[in-house]
Amino acid sequence: MFGSIKLIFAVLIISSIAGAGVYVMKLRSDNAVLQANQMQLEQSVKLQKEVIEKTKKDFAEILDANKQLSTLVAGLKKDVDDLDKRFNKGGRDLGKASIEKPELIERVINRGTARAARCLEIASGAKHTEAELKATKKSEINTECPSIANPSYVPY
Repeated sequence: MFGSIKLIFAVLIISSIAGAGVYVMKLRSDNAVLQANQMQLEQSVKLQKEVIEKTKKDFAEILDANKQLSTLVAGLKKDVDDLDKRFNKGGRDLGKASIEKPELIERVINRGTARAARCLEIASGAKHTEAELKATKKSEINTECPSIANPSYVPY
């Protein structure tokens, strides 16, 4: 009987050691899986931070572009208002004036068309000429779009 109790304890101890070994192996495999998951999470967090920084940078660039566009639109609106004032002075009849003085009206329209074409060129990305950049007097500026064509000109 004492021998069977020793045998039972021996089997119990051996099975406990084997069970503990299996448990430790399971813990190691779980640890390896958790470490792999941790690395993926860290990479995801790093990637998300980069995306957030890029988004912030893009947003700042959009705000800057929006400010520039607002400035350009304000300048163009002022130019349109100036043109409107120029054409709607007093009871001026452009048709009647063109019949009475066709050469004068042709010269004025041709000059205005050339200036407007230059405005379109500049708005499309053409470089300013030296004369346009240095123009400070009213007689030197492009009267069709002074805010675009003559950046140095400040009206009084």
